[in-house]
Order: sequence, then structure tokens, then C-alpha cells
Amino acid sequence: MTRGSAATAALAGALALGLVACSGGEGDEARPALRATGAYVPQPPTQEVAGAFLTIENTGDADDTLVSVSSDAAGTVEIHETVDNQMRQVDSLPVPAGGELDLARGGNHVMLLDLSRRLVEGETVSLELRFETSDPITVDVPVESATHTGE
Repeated sequence: MTRGSAATAALAGALALGLVACSGGEGDEARPALRATGAYVPQPPTQEVAGAFLTIENTGDADDTLVSVSSDAAGTVEIHETVDNQMRQVDSLPVPAGGELDLARGGNHVMLLDLSRRLVEGETVSLELRFETSDPITVDVPVESATHTGE
């Protein structure tokens, strides 16, 4: 190998190492990894409003935020938090990395308003959960008995 070709090969190798070291790789960046579990809607006594309950698990290494929910069964869907036994609508709820967002009776939950039909035990309701970072998750949620607690 000539001196010039050796220098060229060394330079090419150094550049390749530099590119690999600087790239960080797409797989290296922190990402949330979300899934919904335990979803249910208790059969409501009227056609006006229903609650939806579920857990959003984040097994990833980055936080995310639930920013909206929509449903084929409701004209309006709100995200509610409960603090000191007071329920209020919020714009979003956090889904921490390595943790979960628990939407449960007596706590944070989803409210389905302006129902398009009376929800009856045995049916399913579709919810689309939208997040700040992650792709939406669509969940087919069973309508359970009015006294169902998810246990």
C-alpha cells in the first residue's frame, strides 16, 4: 500500500468512527412505551353521562402525557382529575416513565358526555387515547354492570 493510500484509508476510518460516535443512534433516545389495560365502563343509569376507567402503563424510559380522549359513543369526552374529593376537568394527565396513569372510580377518570345511545352491559365502546408524544391508542372498552369496580 502506498503512503497516500494508507493516509486515505486512515482518514476514512477516522471519519467513520466519528460519525458512529456522534450519531447516538435513533434507538438510543428515550421513548415512552404505552399500553392500556383493565378498561371498563360501568353501565350508566341514564343516557346522559358515563365514566370510563383504565390504566395506562408506560414501560418506556420517557414520560408522556394523555392530552385527549374521544369516543364513538359520546359527543364530548373530558379528562377529569379528583383532588380532595373534588372532580374537575383538566387538559391533560401525566403518564410517568416506568409508571402508570390509573384512571379509577373515586380518582382520575374519563367522562363520556352527550352519549349517542344508552350504554348496556355486554356492549363495547371505542375510546381513542391521544398523547403528547406517542401515537394514539384505540381501546375497545366493555360496558360492565353498574356496580363493577374493575377488581
